[in-house]
Amino acid sequence: MKLADVHSRSLATSTALSEYYVENLITPIEVIKVLNAAGVKFMLVGAHGLAGWLREPRATKDVDILVSMRGQKKALKALLAAFPQLEADDHPVVTRLREKGTREVRIDVMKPNQELFREGLKHTHTVESKGEVYKVPSLEMALTMKFAPMISLNRADEDKHIDAHDFITVVKRNPEIDLEKLAVLGNLVYPGGGKEIVEKVRQVRAGEKLIL
Repeated sequence: MKLADVHSRSLATSTALSEYYVENLITPIEVIKVLNAAGVKFMLVGAHGLAGWLREPRATKDVDILVSMRGQKKALKALLAAFPQLEADDHPVVTRLREKGTREVRIDVMKPNQELFREGLKHTHTVESKGEVYKVPSLEMALTMKFAPMISLNRADEDKHIDAHDFITVVKRNPEIDLEKLAVLGNLVYPGGGKEIVEKVRQVRAGEKLIL
């Protein structure tokens, strides 16, 4: 299967699973159409955005997008106009669009206020699905987005193990990782992170246990 088809089919599967489990779901394609029509540059991240690299699509309650700081206001205006049932709940790293009444999060508009995320908008992979063109993280960026929370001192252990599962799965199912690019991105997580993330890839390939 071609790489583009993998991402498109994975998005379709993660959407179908989410529709089965989540009432009043707003689908990724609905969000993508709104942002494309508004001319907003964005990257689909989270479970929907990484599904193609994982090759293991799964259900999720919300759609996560990463938008440049310049595009934040335009993105929020377009999404709130398209989905009037939502209201904005602003935080330092993300604006959460919640359902009025239930307060369920339907869309997370992430802010690139970390160096990794600012750089991440330059490391993308283009996908076309249902006539819509959008960006997902590149293979190396997807791995780094899992590496960062996996080693975070502030993340709960149970969540770290989910990140580690995804990291291992991405490595095993995508042998074409560019280790030089990966090291550059890893260094954005913390100085020396490039060496650690490359070592973790080696450990996965060698069948060794990852120590979190």
